[in-house]
Order: sequence, then C-alpha cells, then structure tokens
Amino acid sequence: NEAWSTLLRTVHSVLDRSPDHLITEIILVDDFSHFDHLKKPLEDYFAKYPKVKILRNDEREGLIRSRITGTIHAEGPILTFLDSHVECAEGWLEPLLDRIAQNPTNVVVPIIDTINDKTFEIRTVKPYQIGSFNWKLIYKWMLQPEREIKRHNNSNEPLHSPTMPGGLFSIDKKFFEKLGMYDPDFDIWGAENLEISFKIWMCGGTLEIIPCSHVAHVFRKVSPYKWSGSAVYKNPMRLAEVWMDDYKKYFYIVSGYDKIDIGDISERQKLRENLNCQSFKWYLENVFPEQSDPSKVLALGHVRSLIDNTTCITRADSKILLSICTKGKLEQMFWYTKEGEIKIDDICLDATYGSNKVTLYKCHGLKGTQFWTYSIDTNQIFHSNTSKCLAVNIKTSSLMTEDCNDEFTHQNWFFDNYNLNNIN
Repeated sequence: NEAWSTLLRTVHSVLDRSPDHLITEIILVDDFSHFDHLKKPLEDYFAKYPKVKILRNDEREGLIRSRITGTIHAEGPILTFLDSHVECAEGWLEPLLDRIAQNPTNVVVPIIDTINDKTFEIRTVKPYQIGSFNWKLIYKWMLQPEREIKRHNNSNEPLHSPTMPGGLFSIDKKFFEKLGMYDPDFDIWGAENLEISFKIWMCGGTLEIIPCSHVAHVFRKVSPYKWSGSAVYKNPMRLAEVWMDDYKKYFYIVSGYDKIDIGDISERQKLRENLNCQSFKWYLENVFPEQSDPSKVLALGHVRSLIDNTTCITRADSKILLSICTKGKLEQMFWYTKEGEIKIDDICLDATYGSNKVTLYKCHGLKGTQFWTYSIDTNQIFHSNTSKCLAVNIKTSSLMTEDCNDEFTHQNWFFDNYNLNNIN
C-alpha cells in the first residue's frame, strides 16, 4: 500500500544513482496491496524497465516473509534491502558493495538520512550514532562509545554497530542464507532487525554502518496498513528464546509479557547449534560491553512503596514521582546497581546535601549524591551523602529525603527481582 510517488522515487533513485553494471535487478515485493495504482498501472509503468520485477503475495505475509520471498527469487550475489519510501544519494551503493567484496561476512548499513513526511525535504544525518537495544528488545540509537571512536583514523571508516534498524542494509546472499535468513515464523514486522543483528555477530559476521553511503528515509507517523498485535509479543519472544540464553529472563522482567504460544522453535535452535554460534554473554562482553548487564545488578524492575504495594517509583520525563505499578512500563523499570545507583538507562536518582529534593540526573559514577543503600531488614533506602532516607511526599506523590525512621511506612520500599547472589 505504498503511495505512487514515494515508490517511484525509491526505484528511480536506485536506477539513476547506481552504476548499471552493479544492479542485476530490482525486485518489488507487493504484500497483497489493495491500492489500484499498485496493480496494472504499476506493471504498465515498469514494463519499459527490464531490471524491475514485481512479485505479488497471494495473501498478506508481512515485511519479514515478503523479504524472504524476495531473497528466494533474487539472482544477484549480494542483496540490498530497502523500504519502499526512500531516496538513495549519489554514490550510495559502491561503498556498501566494497565492504562485502572485501569480506562476504560483512553486513553493511548506510547512513539513514531523514525525509520530512510533509515537505519531503531531505535532512542529512552525521555519522555519529550506532545501533543498540533495550531489554524490552526495542531498537535504539546511541552515540559511538569511546572505544569505537579510538578504533578509527578518520570519520569515514566503517562503524561497528551492535544492532541495525533493519530497513536498509546489504548482505552477501550466501551468508544471509547460511544464517537462516529471517525467522519465517515471525509475524508481519518487528524484532527481525535485532534477530539478524544478533545472528550476524554471534555467528561469525560483522555489522557495520558505512559513513560514505547515504539513503534517505520517510519516517511515517501513520502506517498505511493494518497488522495484528500478536507480532508485538510473539516475535521478540521467539528471538529471546532462541538467541538470548539465560538473559531471556530479563526480557520477560522488563517487558512484562506473559508467555504465549510462540510456535515450534526447534529448527531455529538447531540452526544456531549447527552454525556453532557464540553465546549471548559473549555478544554482550565482546560486541556491546556498553550495554547494562542485568545479571550483575542487585535488582531490576519495579521499586514499590510499601504504603500500599501498588505504587511504584516512576520516571515522568525529567521528574520522578509515584504512580500505579504497571507491568512492562519502561518508566518504572529501575536498575539498582552494585555501585549504589538507582537508574533508568543513564539517568540516576540524585539527592543533594542541604535539600530534601530527589531529582533525576545523568549518572556520573562518582557515588556521592547518587549513592543509595538498601536495607532488606528495614526496607529503607539510605542516602549516604545526606544521611537521610528515601521517602514519599504524601501530599504531592513525589519523592524526598528525610531523617530515617523505620516505623514510617512511607520510607519503606521493596525492589522487585532482588538478587541476593550479587551482594558480597
């Protein structure tokens, strides 16, 4: 159900801005569209472009299985996946193919510029970010870590990226097939980008972002098609069960998802075994050491007030307050670290001497104003810098510090998933 103009813009940017000898074919996979302009008018238009082929699904398959269909029919030795609402820049293709020519296990992603969804103006993005993920298995961007910056002699060199956004990338066809392509039992869309990212690194490949290649993308606010919500749960669950080993339990804690029937995963587990892939722990230690490791923290999950055990510490933008505890609410998924930090991402609970206010502040790793000690005997959270305890301001439902008194229930807290094994 792509719009006519954006689809043609995509195809013509590939045709017009790619060396002809580097394009074997352009395959358009129509996932059971119902727009009239995508039927005979589209076939008539591209009839004069012999390199453009149209494949049509007989029923709705979704992005993931549609890409598998395209792969099966593709004749070229290297596959480049593109969404149907992009514009390729001059010189976009050669840097991608060059990296794969050097090593067929390199999987490469262009810099993704943005196309304004109202004016269709292109805004160029600078190559300073790489891909990451949170423990709900949602893709995120992050700044290059210091170790990655030090690895380069100049800013045009490929960036190692733990994950990819998934819409645009190039891969050697044989390597993609060796990796089992996408999980064919994933539904419609979602988590396939993390599945392929984990597989690439864990099974002998390298995932790179290529600063010299630019493709602009329309980030739509409204989807032109409908899809079942089951993929939201099923896809990341299949990913976690097959690829994340013991770390899958942290996905379930953070997501709050109840286990559902995700189908048979034995073939995907057998694929991983046959490929002799590394463990997920290896991936975290060697590919993404910046990722917070939940196996090393004291607690992960809700921090409950024992006033009623139904309200939890909640991040609300730049504020910290109490609200009803909700399964899977990321704003309530706090990490209590061995360093005494209570944090979400890189934002910590902070309290300053001389004030009873509790705020959110970027974690600095210096303890001090961000050092909290939890007593499992009194259920109090002690702030060493102020020698006070974390408490609920009953009037405002906000947090404060005050003189410690273990008889005050508004000073009593409970950490979900407290890990006694990590206390030395």
